Amino acid sequence: MSAAADGVGLPAQLPLFPLNTVLFPDGSLSLQIFEVRYLDLIGKCYKNSTPFGVVSLLQGHEVRMRDPARPSGDAFAHEVFADVGTLAHIRNFESPQAGLMVIRCSGGERFRIQSRQQLKHGLWMADTLPLADDVPSPIPPDLQPVAHALAHFLEQQPAHAAPFELPPIAPPYRLDDCGWVANRWCDLLAMPTAQKQSLLQLDSPLLRLELVGDLLTQRGAP
Repeated sequence: MSAAADGVGLPAQLPLFPLNTVLFPDGSLSLQIFEVRYLDLIGKCYKNSTPFGVVSLLQGHEVRMRDPARPSGDAFAHEVFADVGTLAHIRNFESPQAGLMVIRCSGGERFRIQSRQQLKHGLWMADTLPLADDVPSPIPPDLQPVAHALAHFLEQQPAHAAPFELPPIAPPYRLDDCGWVANRWCDLLAMPTAQKQSLLQLDSPLLRLELVGDLLTQRGAP
């Protein structure tokens, strides 16, 4: 589901959440929020039904840390993250105790960062441009085994789960679409974050599926 389909487009300035992971469109992401710089952000996003941006960290840590080379003052370790990310829409929200939020998000449309700035308390804000959604593309015959393997995996998922114990792939299933099948395998497969990021940035859903198919073949499936 794109941000447009969700009824929410890109804000004028998008708050960013750099993570050691990659969120794909229609993917699912669960987070525990305890850093001051994100508690206010997530609270506002949930209250206003607005998204935030998930970007993949290239350098630095998910939790803001002081730079050991500069022990005095308010010098923090440098954070570097990818230029292409994905909107995250909050679907479930809980605050089990003061200073802790637990959320589950779904991936919306991709975006590209045009410029970025870090606020005094550490939150990143960015001017962004939306990237086009994958064009629905039928799966060619030679890649049908990739879709069939995913369908087999989905058959093994539990039928019901608690809100924060949802299966990794939620319906509706689009097993006849190159982009959707490729993205779900990208969610499931263990691979370096940089490799997932390169797959996210591909504009061709068919090429993404072909590369995923190569990975599966290398691992002995499907």
